[in-house]
Amino acid sequence: MRATKEAARRTVDLPTERAEQPATGSLPRNRPNSQQGWQRRIWLAARGLGALAVLAMGAVHLQQYLWLYSAIPTIGILFLLTFVAATVLGVTLLLPIERWAGRWGRAVLVLVTLGGVALAAVTFASLLVSENMPLFGFQEPGYDPSAIRASRAAEIAAIVFLVASLVWSRYTTPHIDRNRRPRQDGTDPRRVSAEHPDKEL
Repeated sequence: MRATKEAARRTVDLPTERAEQPATGSLPRNRPNSQQGWQRRIWLAARGLGALAVLAMGAVHLQQYLWLYSAIPTIGILFLLTFVAATVLGVTLLLPIERWAGRWGRAVLVLVTLGGVALAAVTFASLLVSENMPLFGFQEPGYDPSAIRASRAAEIAAIVFLVASLVWSRYTTPHIDRNRRPRQDGTDPRRVSAEHPDKEL
């Protein structure tokens, strides 16, 4: 009986190891800020609508080139080049180039967006000039008013939406910056991942 009590007492006195739990305040917060979330959605919407407007502008110029303007020197070539440039810029804006370009992602995105704005502005100004005076020896006769209205609408929409996307991009965190954000303990996630591949960051 005494041996049983002593065994039970030794069992009770055995130290128990408890996993050390970090303080709640030191855990990193991975949930995105709700305000940043809807700001990013607005930025993506403006960028997407601007890209579609640029593509629509290029489609109008291609249709006009095939219908009439291919026979007009210089102007026909400019219509075709406008279509090519609008297609390249519009498709590029629809792709995640800020991720593919690495550390230069934000700069490349800004340059492409500014290229879309510049193309739309130059095209709008050229149409306005050609309606009032000859441009490269050609003055717009207004053969297709519906195409002119569509071109103007696409160019204005492209400028408005792309400029808005540039403004809203300042309130969003690009993908590459989130990946390279330093941890709260001051270590570089890329160095930790390289030294300890099996360690979860």
